Amino acid sequence: MHLKIDGIDFSYTSTPVLHDVSLELEGPRFVSILGPNGVGKSTLIHCINKILTPTKGTVFIDGKDVKETTIKDLAKEVGYVPYSANDTFPLSVVDTVLMGRHPHSKWKSLDSDLDLVYETLKRLGIEHLAMRSFSELSAGQHQKVMLARGLVQEPKILLLDEPTSNLDVRHQLDVTKMLKSLAYDKNMLVIMISHDINIAAKYADEIIMLNDGTIYAVGTPQEVITEDNLRVVYGVKSKIIDDDGAPHVILKDAIPMNEDIRRADDVEVGKQQEVEAGP
Repeated sequence: MHLKIDGIDFSYTSTPVLHDVSLELEGPRFVSILGPNGVGKSTLIHCINKILTPTKGTVFIDGKDVKETTIKDLAKEVGYVPYSANDTFPLSVVDTVLMGRHPHSKWKSLDSDLDLVYETLKRLGIEHLAMRSFSELSAGQHQKVMLARGLVQEPKILLLDEPTSNLDVRHQLDVTKMLKSLAYDKNMLVIMISHDINIAAKYADEIIMLNDGTIYAVGTPQEVITEDNLRVVYGVKSKIIDDDGAPHVILKDAIPMNEDIRRADDVEVGKQQEVEAGP
């Protein structure tokens, strides 16, 4: 599965959100999108799955423009787990998750679909909730049910908007580790928005760091999660240590607003001085 994003822009009315974003990714791979609030992370994945249409540029999946793909056909290729579930109808957990099979639905396929639903609920440790009403669950349980619905869709690309946001630390680790395993077990490209830099650094094969609607850095966790990048993008001072080959961030302090205004220029000047000085 190959995803190509070619120079996309997106604006809400007169407010630009994404500008000239280009990227190529191929599965199996576990990718994390990082960046502070308001930089366009959710907008980017909404442009990939056709919830939003870029004002400029194109998204290709296996060489095909998503604008030329029907919603049902796209749903066979791309799964999406939103940040939060707004569904309030009183469906059971099984029926809620079963909705993820709709793009693949065929006559007499219900038994195999139900087998997949229960297998997925068991994988996520929530099979005991199968007959509970979805509307009665906690926020963390909601999150896992929506994740299950995305997984039973059996997509080639799985997009997740902060899927661990309502989970405690142990379940954040368990779910993220499971998603990375699924990427390789199911030959999927898994793309997850995250606000936990250290969890992303521990599990992601590749990090995409957004800032001001553009890709500020992309590469391995070691390449992207650096003290300079965190200073520029997040406005924080930090120390990066090695944790079994993965960068681990120790936050030191937020940069004062008056210093924050100059932080990007300072870093660029420093980089330029290094280039001019030579080896």
